[in-house]
Amino acid sequence: MQELLDKIQRLKSNEIKNQIDTRLTEFNDIRHQNVRFIFKELCFCIMTANCSAERCIDVQEKMGDGFLTLTETELASKLKEYKYRFPNVRSKFIIEARNNINQLERVIKLGNGGKNLREWIVKNIKGIGYKEASHFLRNIGYDEYAIVDFHIVDLLVKHDIVEKPKSMTKTKYLEIEEILKTIGNRVNLNMAELDLYLWYLETGKILK
Repeated sequence: MQELLDKIQRLKSNEIKNQIDTRLTEFNDIRHQNVRFIFKELCFCIMTANCSAERCIDVQEKMGDGFLTLTETELASKLKEYKYRFPNVRSKFIIEARNNINQLERVIKLGNGGKNLREWIVKNIKGIGYKEASHFLRNIGYDEYAIVDFHIVDLLVKHDIVEKPKSMTKTKYLEIEEILKTIGNRVNLNMAELDLYLWYLETGKILK
């Protein structure tokens, strides 16, 4: 683990820190937008399951308010046009999520903390598991979440911190999340910060 900790500490002392801090400020700003804006971020996270973040960012930018206004058929057609991999099933999930937009706004405004909100999202939004729910919450300014995706797992495997799981069950996800919390404590980073540092180490990119 020490080798990984050293790499993170080196990144904290160069220009990457400023880029990460800027991105986290952008995430926090989203949290204070209206629920329609926040919902579009939820749609982005619904799309990211088994699809690259870069592809989903491109689709999100092209779609704009379509997530809020299009019918399921229209949405699927647009997703196909934008060369998204799973247009039919994800358009269905997005429309169902849109039916919960008022409840989503209410739960966010209750302000009971990210943990309760994550459980609500996983339970009530189809197409969203712990990874996607954590991604959404991280992207709207909740700093207690990192995204345990294959990039992060591969990085931990390379440093002999975890063994590559055969499948990502809820138990395994939460287990790796606890390991990330330990790493974050060692380098004085919250989970959202740590996530971006680790993602940069593995991919050389700072996305969302």
